[in-house]
Amino acid sequence: MNHPTALYHLNTGTQFGGDPAIGAWMTYGLGSANQNLPSFLVLPDVAYPQGGAANWSNGYLPAQYQGTQLRPEGAPILDMAPPPGVTPERQRANLDLFKQLNQMHQQRHPQHAELAARIASYELAFRMQAEMPGIADLSKEPPKTLELYGIGGANKDADALGRRCLLARKLVESGVRFVQVIAMGWDSHDYIEKAHGSRLRAIDKPVSGLIKDLKRTGLLDSTLVVWAGEFGRSPDNGIRRGSAAWGRDHNANAMACWLAGGGVKAGHIVGATDEVGGAAVEEVHPLRDFHVTLLHLLGLDDNKLRYFHAGREKQLSQTGGGLIRPLLA
Repeated sequence: MNHPTALYHLNTGTQFGGDPAIGAWMTYGLGSANQNLPSFLVLPDVAYPQGGAANWSNGYLPAQYQGTQLRPEGAPILDMAPPPGVTPERQRANLDLFKQLNQMHQQRHPQHAELAARIASYELAFRMQAEMPGIADLSKEPPKTLELYGIGGANKDADALGRRCLLARKLVESGVRFVQVIAMGWDSHDYIEKAHGSRLRAIDKPVSGLIKDLKRTGLLDSTLVVWAGEFGRSPDNGIRRGSAAWGRDHNANAMACWLAGGGVKAGHIVGATDEVGGAAVEEVHPLRDFHVTLLHLLGLDDNKLRYFHAGREKQLSQTGGGLIRPLLA
């Protein structure tokens, strides 16, 4: 299918799945800025993107670099508070015993790298109890902030995305390195104006609110915001009803995305398509150049950010790439 392979390409640099996501590469390169929270968090829509969790996988990197997904509805994380009657001291004692048993098992099976990640995940979950509940609770946010993101308004889709975008801002503010917010519902082959118009009304306030809020809090200069889908749309997909062609197909030859903050050149359009939007004709780059540029903006060098796997050094771009210099401030 087109969508999973394109999403894998966008998120991991390969169309086949199984490689590390860009968020995993980033946390591998930069480490954690807050030991009480995961470094790579995913805020999915109610429907997951095609290809599922492989889009935020650690791939062949150690397991602790995989994206941690939060729940799209209700409490983002379940069981943040211990059960009634369980004191922190008792919980700590239970974890210490569990850690000891896991380490004994790890010594007998040193080839299983996932055991170390499992031990680390239990410890991280314990530390998250002190910080995550306050971040995930949006009820104490000022009414002006909620309105900025479209939270509490009549548009329920905007409310849902607004909550994820506000949570993303709070996570970034708390030191999470990489936050991936997913907004589904763009696979429209027909009735584009109606279908995409509905989606635009759902994202307008949340996304603009996020950028305004990042700027207000002083985070925009140090936070790179990237908005992209997995491919563009063709001018015509050739499907006919009666005598008229209608609809639009997938288009790997031209796609649009935008970036804000984080060292990009603001207020500029880079590249162009032909007159009908069928193919890119200016600043034409493979996706690996886009990935190399994103890593550069995040302070990382794709040629140096490597991991030895399956007999060779591997990197996000697969074979190397070049910077898209007109994007750089």
